[in-house]
Amino acid sequence: QLQLVESGGGLVQPGGSLRLSCVFSGPSTEYYTIGWIRRAPGKEREGVSCINKDGSSINYRDAVKGRFTISRDNSKNVVYLQMNSLKPEDTAVYYCAAAFMRDVQDMCGEPVGDYWGQGTQVTVSS
Repeated sequence: QLQLVESGGGLVQPGGSLRLSCVFSGPSTEYYTIGWIRRAPGKEREGVSCINKDGSSINYRDAVKGRFTISRDNSKNVVYLQMNSLKPEDTAVYYCAAAFMRDVQDMCGEPVGDYWGQGTQVTVSS
């Protein structure tokens, strides 16, 4: 059983930046693909970015390419999502999820996860 805890959300003006963190713990963490999945009010969940177990494979949804950067530090069991040039349409609850040995495109495309965090709210508004 993995536990995932997100932090770093908040209120930011358009054009601003935030960095989300996901600390994960449990057995065999090195085998899990980790992803950021968001849900905006009235919309379906969508995969934002996913990173495989060693960071060699990364996926971004088109809407965030060039603005968001995902990274992973396995020595600290943490995945980061650096979000720059934020837009009002980025407003959502952001969830961290873990999927065992899952391809990053599959995980972000569906999106799917075996374990989920509680979510952190990101609000982009002036």
